[in-house]
Parts: sequence; structure tokens; C-alpha cells
Amino acid sequence: MDGVSDAAFRYIMDVYGKPSLLFTEFTPVEGITHGATKLLMAFIHHKTETPTIAQLYGSHAEDFYSSAFVACEMGFDGIDINMGCPDKSVVKRGAGAGLILNPPLAIEIIKQTKKGIYDWSEGKNIGDTNLPADIIAYVNEFKKKLSIVPKKRLLPVSVKTRIGFDKIVTGSWIASILEAEPVNISIHGRTLVQMYTGQPDWEEIGKATVLIHKTNTSVLGNGNIHSLAEADEKIKRYGVDGVLIGRAAYGNPWVFNDGQPTETDKKRVAIEHCEKFAELTPDGHFVSLRKHLAWYMRGIENSHILKMQLMQINSVEDVRNILS
Repeated sequence: MDGVSDAAFRYIMDVYGKPSLLFTEFTPVEGITHGATKLLMAFIHHKTETPTIAQLYGSHAEDFYSSAFVACEMGFDGIDINMGCPDKSVVKRGAGAGLILNPPLAIEIIKQTKKGIYDWSEGKNIGDTNLPADIIAYVNEFKKKLSIVPKKRLLPVSVKTRIGFDKIVTGSWIASILEAEPVNISIHGRTLVQMYTGQPDWEEIGKATVLIHKTNTSVLGNGNIHSLAEADEKIKRYGVDGVLIGRAAYGNPWVFNDGQPTETDKKRVAIEHCEKFAELTPDGHFVSLRKHLAWYMRGIENSHILKMQLMQINSVEDVRNILS
């Protein structure tokens, strides 16, 4: 989730929610190949046994090839290609959900990503690519800091998408993606035009699941999952192999394990979230945590007063003073 699922957010979800997988924010491959090292802040991650997937987006297949080396070297467990983002600036460039209108390019992007991983696993190094020196230096410094020694192996490539652009085209669109044999397809049950409004069409997700399960690819459903009970119901009813939980996790890592946090728990974890942000991403914009803090305050007595105070914070100390 762009602007939300950064390193600190994923750390908190991992420790207090223990989901099966963690995904980074999506990162533009064109930015990586043009040397924008600040974008790699999205790839900062903590050490964990939970599989962590690097999410990429873009519209230039050759840039996916080079960016795959970055994800491999930084110790990720897989690469997910975003073909579902509805943001106008992303779609205008033919990326995200814009790829639904261009199946041949979508297929080539998956193939080039897989080729990059394959070449890396077979011994080609990041220095053998056309990646800028600044990007390579950033990756090497990150590896050194976390003592990462990536094992040369074939990382899985997955796709996250929607059921259509301005109309539902689930069958033909999913069939196209399957030609490139991704290990998993995650499907959001809305078209791009719907954005995040209206109810997700789980019947279409179910139809796609039948098609996907004729292959070796797995499928995750996505759309308005607010609890483990809802997740279980969707899995049983529509046959998906699992579900993605996004917005329901805002300020609520306990959604992944049906935890019942107290007000004290919420305040304590909110503070820890801010501490981890300062530790993992010291160059990040601390004020971006204000929205997270507001989410943590939901359900807390006099939360409106706390929220007003938290909308003024600029440091970890500010947060501690308010919440403790």
C-alpha cells in the first residue's frame, strides 16, 4: 500500500499480526534504472522468517529485468508485479491497472522479470547490469548493514491485478497473464473505474480461481476483508488459496490473528511503530506517521482529543509525551 506499508509498518504487522506474507510498497522500475536511490527506501526491511516480497510496477519490460537484480540482492523472497494500481498518474504511463489494456506488454514484463531472476541465479551479478552506480552502491551498503548474503536461487514472480479496467474482463485478462506462468495471481474484485468504491465482485474472483487452478498458479482474493472470519468464509466459498488484507490492517496488526488489544496495547504499539520508523528509515518523513497514529487511536476513550494532539507530532518524543 503506497505511503502506508513501509518498513516500520511491515515490522509491526510481522511482530504483532504474524501474517503469512509481507509485501513492500510498490516501487517504479523506471526510477530504479534511472538512479533514484530514494525510491529504494521502500525496499528497506527488517530481518524476519516471514517471506517478504518486493513489489514493482512500471511499463518498460527491460527495466523489470534490471530491477529484479535489486530485489534479489536485497534479500527478498519473491517479486510481485503490480498490475492493479488505479492511480491516474500510474495508469497514464501504462503501468498498474493500465496493463490490463495491454496484455502483450504485461506478459513480456513477467517474462523479463523472471529472466532477470534466472540470470542472477545462474551467476550474473548486479554489476553486470545497466543499473546506475548509485543504485548498486545503495544495494551493497544495505546488504552490508544487515549482513545479507543472498542465496542464488530462483525467486518466485507473482502478479497483483483487478478484474478489469472500465469493464469486467476477468476470463480473457487472467488467461493472458497465465501465459507467462506467474506463481501466484492476487485479484482485487473491482475494476479500475470502481477504484475502491462499491462492493468487490467475489463471484468474478471465484470464476478466475477456477481458471487459475487448471494451472500450477495459485490465487489470492482481495477486497474488503476485515477479519479472519471473513477470510475463512471467502476461502471456503470461492476456493481461493488465501486472501490479502490491506486497509483493515491500518493501526490494527491484530487483524491477522484475531487479537483483542487493550487501549494500553494500542498506545504501546503506536509508540513502538514510531520508534521503528526512526530506526529503520531515519531519513523518512516522520510526519507521515500522523495518519498511522490516528488509526491506532480508533476505539480509544477520548480519541478525538488524542488525535488532535497527535496531528502535531514531529518526533518520537512528542508521541511518547502524548501517549504515555
